[in-house]
Amino acid sequence: MGVQDSPPVAVDAVVAADGSGNYTTIAAVVAAVPLKSTKRYVIHIKKGIYNEAVTIGKGVRNLTLLGDGMGATIISAHQSVGGGGGGLTTFKTATLSVEGNGFMARELTIENTAGPENHQAVALMSTSDSSVVYLCEMRWYQDTLYAKSGRQLYRECRISGTVDFIFGDAAAVFQRCTVLARLPLPGQQNTITAQSRGSAAETTTGFSFQHCDVRADDDLLRATGVETYLGRPWGPFSRVVFMECTMSSVIHPKGWLPWSGGGGDLSNVYYGEYRNEGEGGNVSGRVKWPGFHVIEDASEAAKFTVDSFIQGNLWIPKGVEHDPGL
Repeated sequence: MGVQDSPPVAVDAVVAADGSGNYTTIAAVVAAVPLKSTKRYVIHIKKGIYNEAVTIGKGVRNLTLLGDGMGATIISAHQSVGGGGGGLTTFKTATLSVEGNGFMARELTIENTAGPENHQAVALMSTSDSSVVYLCEMRWYQDTLYAKSGRQLYRECRISGTVDFIFGDAAAVFQRCTVLARLPLPGQQNTITAQSRGSAAETTTGFSFQHCDVRADDDLLRATGVETYLGRPWGPFSRVVFMECTMSSVIHPKGWLPWSGGGGDLSNVYYGEYRNEGEGGNVSGRVKWPGFHVIEDASEAAKFTVDSFIQGNLWIPKGVEHDPGL
């Protein structure tokens, strides 16, 4: 689905690499938008590859980046923790870093091309509360999506990676997304999530996946011997739920992995699965941790829906399709 298929959107500025818009780079237009705006400001980014790392600061609120479709409008950079990408901290490797609340991205691709050999390399890092990423793609390897904090909705997105490729401590719902495990470095295991909830006092954070398609990307389909897990605890109170998803056989029967191969205290994590389908959704061989739950009660699963978990009914903008409940 591209912009031409979408309802008309009032655009405030146009970015085009060929010079046909108001700006030729995304960073330039972001630097010019009004600060602390209560009105939504929409930037149309025309089809093309934009080789730049972009930061949207705390003062830039209610900003929309509107592309011409996944794979058509591409924001691309290659910063990484590994030496080949600059030797940065994970937080500073993001191709697109978003801090301002009320952010929305729609119909574009965000990638970090540093490669698996350079380890942590973030495509999107977000601390934006009340934010929506809709019909977007985030790719490629370790630490692809850093959902760091705030209430976030990812709807009909395509997210790919290898190690801990969806991580952070946001209250995030991933709905009707395609989640793709890729081919990691030799000897590595894939972990889809690394949720970092650090204490019981953090009552609102966690990751919820609903109606998602969880499977292997093409490069992993051609490989053998790689184990892929739904997640591992980056924090002692890590919380992740998969519900009403379809999981392929790429998911290891145990489902979940301890941090760094150790046992640790897993009594405080909350990993739940509710009515998932596919070979990978079979819970009969799952880990026996006290913090793992096969959810049977719909009322328990409902706690992790858009309206209940991230109060989406109060802030999701009109025009963003979403399922409010189960």
